[in-house]
Amino acid sequence: MAGSETKSKKAIVFVANGTEEMEATITIDVLRRAGIQVLVLSVEADSGPVTCSRNVRIVPDAILGDDSIKIATYDCVVVPGGAQGAETLSQNDQVKSILAEFHARNKVVAAICAGSLAIKSAGIQDKVPQPLSLTSHPSVRDQLENDFVYKEDRVVVDTNLVTSRGPGTTFEFALALVRLLVGEDKAREVAGPMMLNFDI
Repeated sequence: MAGSETKSKKAIVFVANGTEEMEATITIDVLRRAGIQVLVLSVEADSGPVTCSRNVRIVPDAILGDDSIKIATYDCVVVPGGAQGAETLSQNDQVKSILAEFHARNKVVAAICAGSLAIKSAGIQDKVPQPLSLTSHPSVRDQLENDFVYKEDRVVVDTNLVTSRGPGTTFEFALALVRLLVGEDKAREVAGPMMLNFDI
């Protein structure tokens, strides 16, 4: 069946109060345009909308801890930035466990902006033989550069770890995820109608 390959791929995008809304929504949108099933997963205790960093409200699909969600069936996990949201996600034990497990299983682990702090808090860098390369928003560089090979590229891909810098790099970030999950051709197909000002 046409498209069955892309429909088989699934991604989780974590959200919390204070999540950077552009980084979350652009990533969710681009992945869905590529036919990837996206679960917007809140770590907040209640099931209502999360309030993002600029007061945009996002209604999550589910709450972390819902036993009906089969986390192991997903292919990718994404941590957006936003100072408050990234801090909440970085400190959440379930999030840290999922990030570490996905990376160990060679699934795609992605973070953007201050979300890269969650990669550190998950201890992924301690479980690999070579230092990992990553990037982040410049404001949190000093918290990362001693534990990683820190780069200032707009998107950094180190095997199955994908990181990026901020709201203005989110399209490139999301398309890098599409490329890893469903291929270069699909990434180009999705990018074309969006009239982006860069080549992929």
